[in-house]
Amino acid sequence: MGRGKFKGKPTGHRHFSTPEELIAGTTATRPRTFSQVEAAEKVEEESEEELEEPSEKQKGAPGLIEINNPNLVKRKNLKARDVDIGKITELSRREREEIEKQKAHERYMKLQEQGKTEQSRKDIERLALIRQRRAEAAKKREEDKAGNVHLFACPLFASLHHFYIKVLMESKLEA
Repeated sequence: MGRGKFKGKPTGHRHFSTPEELIAGTTATRPRTFSQVEAAEKVEEESEEELEEPSEKQKGAPGLIEINNPNLVKRKNLKARDVDIGKITELSRREREEIEKQKAHERYMKLQEQGKTEQSRKDIERLALIRQRRAEAAKKREEDKAGNVHLFACPLFASLHHFYIKVLMESKLEA
């Protein structure tokens, strides 16, 4: 049992053996069946492996730390002459759907330009109605211009008109 009121850290105090301690057999954590000869052989094998590996240098942390990740796939660089031209690659489902979507949109736009879709028919009818209304409005404006003679465009007629209105108002007030 622990002494005192407080617990120790859950990691505890760790002691790591050095290769020299392993060879000498002075570590307390080694199993009793472990012999000094096996320890020496393992240290020699590790040193040989370390000598063989430095031919492949990597940058960053992977170069310093040995990683045994089975999911880590090394990139394969292919040169242009090594690529198989006859090989047919299959598209993924998303790629196929995207291509089909683009083709359908192109077909729809082509029909839209030709006026064969329902939406284009409605647009054409709406445009025809608007053109008809504009033509009627233009006709009406021209008729109004032809029928109305602007007497008040000249300053002389404008002053006569004001005088006439003034006389009418005075006559109504007297009566």
